[in-house]
Amino acid sequence: MKRILLFVIVNLAVMFMLTIVLNVILALAGPEVRESLYGEGIDLFAVGMFALVFGMGGAFISLLLSKSMAKWSTGAQVVNGTESEEARWLVTTVDRLARIANVKTPEVAIYRGAPNAFATGAFKNSALVAVSDQILAQMDRSELEAVLGHEMSHVVNGDMVTLTLVQGVLNAVVLFLSRIIAYAVDNALGDRRRRGTSGIYMLVVYLMQFLLGLAASLVVCAYSRRREYAADAGSAQLLGTPQPMINALNRLGLLSGEPLPKSLQAFGIGDGKSKKIRKASLFATHPSLEDRVAALEKLRGGRI
Repeated sequence: MKRILLFVIVNLAVMFMLTIVLNVILALAGPEVRESLYGEGIDLFAVGMFALVFGMGGAFISLLLSKSMAKWSTGAQVVNGTESEEARWLVTTVDRLARIANVKTPEVAIYRGAPNAFATGAFKNSALVAVSDQILAQMDRSELEAVLGHEMSHVVNGDMVTLTLVQGVLNAVVLFLSRIIAYAVDNALGDRRRRGTSGIYMLVVYLMQFLLGLAASLVVCAYSRRREYAADAGSAQLLGTPQPMINALNRLGLLSGEPLPKSLQAFGIGDGKSKKIRKASLFATHPSLEDRVAALEKLRGGRI
């Protein structure tokens, strides 16, 4: 709940500060510059509220629906340990890791698919940890325990909420700035009697949303890669050694498969691509497996 409150506060603060900064810049620029850029028709508060509601609102709704959407998109079935010996081990292991991490045991699910696992949910005490049937079949239990420790670290760190917070803030900023820039261009080039409604305005809005959206994606992906390193280290801490996580990543590099549905790719143990490359791109949600193993080797050597 604290992270949800932070989500709302940060979005409000960002929009408030953007509005203040823009008003200060316009005030310092003088009436001539202000008139040439925006005329008298722009309402910064209204634009800010629009960006806040649609930028934050979409991210907030997706967060609240994350568990249901994850189950639906992957076909994951929640297990309680009575289904099979494998399910019993899975539930028991997640429960033990949750007690070590001092959080409530998440729902545990299995889905049919390529070797992968993910965690999601709006609250760390009401999360979902899911693994694919293929990763269960192709990893030994020490490796699977490390994978579960990785996903539990995501839960403990509240990564689902924090990533949504980052995405929501950036969505709001993109919506706000794209409309401010479009209004300025339209006012300079278009018919002033139709400010904010012309084809020029809409064209610039879409163009700026695309360009600013690309820049925002770089920030989101950079944060996502950073939290993967943290979750790997968290697994090592939960298990008392980084070796099982190193083994799990090396094993993952030998397994083939497709990535998770797009809405879940950032939350998987792997992105379905990192095994094929030595270095992750700027738009990758995960570091390369090679870089993740190197970071864990440093942790084992006590160098970080």
